Amino acid sequence: MLTVIGEALVDVVRSDTRPPRAHVGGSPMNVAVGLARLGHSVQFVGRYGKDQFGDLIHSHLRRNSVLVPLDPDGSPTSTATARLDPTGAARYSFDLLWELPELEQARPRLLDETVWLHTGSIATMLEPGAHTVFRTVQRAHPRALVSYDPNCRPTLITDRDFARRQAEKFVVLADVVKASDEDLRWLYPDRTVEETARDWLKQGPAAVVVTSGAKGSWGVVRAGAVAAGAPAVSVVDSVGAGDAYMSGLLDALLQAGFSGSARRERLRDMATSTLEGLMIHAARSAAITVSRAGANPPHRDELA
Repeated sequence: MLTVIGEALVDVVRSDTRPPRAHVGGSPMNVAVGLARLGHSVQFVGRYGKDQFGDLIHSHLRRNSVLVPLDPDGSPTSTATARLDPTGAARYSFDLLWELPELEQARPRLLDETVWLHTGSIATMLEPGAHTVFRTVQRAHPRALVSYDPNCRPTLITDRDFARRQAEKFVVLADVVKASDEDLRWLYPDRTVEETARDWLKQGPAAVVVTSGAKGSWGVVRAGAVAAGAPAVSVVDSVGAGDAYMSGLLDALLQAGFSGSARRERLRDMATSTLEGLMIHAARSAAITVSRAGANPPHRDELA
């Protein structure tokens, strides 16, 4: 079982060239859907309300065969407004609540069968939920592999020092970290993204991968560093691109036999050629997503 913990929300996408559109989103939820579409058994642990937007999220998860172990709560469903610039790049503003009181009691049964746990984004930065997520990752670490994507939102978490401390707490526990170059430049403006990735690698992960949109991605493992290009596609928008890359990266890792903490040392011994193959696979997933509107990751037959 794969477990994804994080926020679910509704993205309202606005641009100067088309009417507003509403899409179900949230970075971790997008990763869960991406994994399910690629054929993996995955449960999503997050929150949304008993309202119209919450119904959209619940239907979207069920329609994509994502397991939902926690019930909707009585608070409003979170929303994010994404405004697209002429290139299709998205900038976000948020109206959200992040807390998971039900997770404390449900944690043992949710983690019993978990061989890989993924988290990141707002879920690891916004209190009080971020503390609950961190405790859950700590509990899962002895038996599951862990992945983390900081997916920073400076318009929401404005305190850079706090965001950096939060990111580093999860990096220490993670086996695989994926971050965008924008994330790392914002968190560490006084050094290069490569320097930050190498420093994070020393803190615990087996692999750190940095994405740079159409410029491709760069990754580092103990054996060295490698770069991979991005497929050339016609971009509709970039909403969900990083999440599709993340689900594609996890899919490739799982297909390569990396699941469960017993594979942790094998993961740390990964060759650069293996990492390059993983990154190419992930980039194909992201390329399909940016070629269509919204966070719409590929199914298995599309990747094939």
